[in-house]
Amino acid sequence: MKPKTQGYIFVLLAITIFSLQDGISKHLGSAYPPVFVTMIRYWAFGLFTILLASKMRGGLMATARTKRPVLQVIRGLLLASQVVAVISCFAVIGLAHSQAIFSATPILIALLSMPLLGERVGWRRWTAICAGLIGVLLILKPDGGMFDYKLLLAILSCFLFAFYVIATRLVSRDDSSMTSFFYTGVVGAAAMTLVGPFYWTWMSAGDWGWMALVCITSISSHYFLIRAYDMLDAAAVQPLTYLQLVYASIIGVTIYNETLSLNTIIGSMIVVASGIFTIWREHVVGRRQATRQ
Repeated sequence: MKPKTQGYIFVLLAITIFSLQDGISKHLGSAYPPVFVTMIRYWAFGLFTILLASKMRGGLMATARTKRPVLQVIRGLLLASQVVAVISCFAVIGLAHSQAIFSATPILIALLSMPLLGERVGWRRWTAICAGLIGVLLILKPDGGMFDYKLLLAILSCFLFAFYVIATRLVSRDDSSMTSFFYTGVVGAAAMTLVGPFYWTWMSAGDWGWMALVCITSISSHYFLIRAYDMLDAAAVQPLTYLQLVYASIIGVTIYNETLSLNTIIGSMIVVASGIFTIWREHVVGRRQATRQ
């Protein structure tokens, strides 16, 4: 099997497992404090990153060596906060509707990359961004009625993840991807350990089983995603992540009896199309700039 084919298989595995993890997280987040659920999940994730880093060349110390320690810590805190917000969204907004809003994140990243990274955006990406924002407005008013203030939580989650991605781009100029991955897990686990015990809640035996499955899916999905990025460019991986919206809609409607309005469906289609074009255009511009250097 060709490496590129293997890469696509790893992407599909990662996305499928991420979606299963989201479905279980909605159940747990509806019954227990999202901060507590995130803490247990990060304990498993943090242990996985430490074990993985110890097997790298130079061991744990070499992997942990960073030129941007403050920014690495900020990255870890941003992602941990975003995970708490995501689980809360699944519980109070719904799986499908939350993922529909989250699908606008690449568009938000393109907007924020201009002032924060100094990137230039041409008329093509501006057109895609404007179209995507129209799609977001449709999603935020699924019934054409009053704005639901609970949706602000999903918007906050988008901003947290967008800032996390931009911070990741900044540290990638000096640190390896494995170093960044290590700090993502360790900093997040440390931060949640400081906060999570205040939200400790005893789970039923059955829910501890679901919690164990969340930990397993968290580790395996990140592992498959790492393998995918080893074999594929980010431009090939990122458009496929929109499959999470499809999976979330299926799980939300069939298992949790969620409903999808026409506004949400149309808005999601606009946002996904705009996001894929934005990702593709960034890749084209990046390759063009690389050939000029």
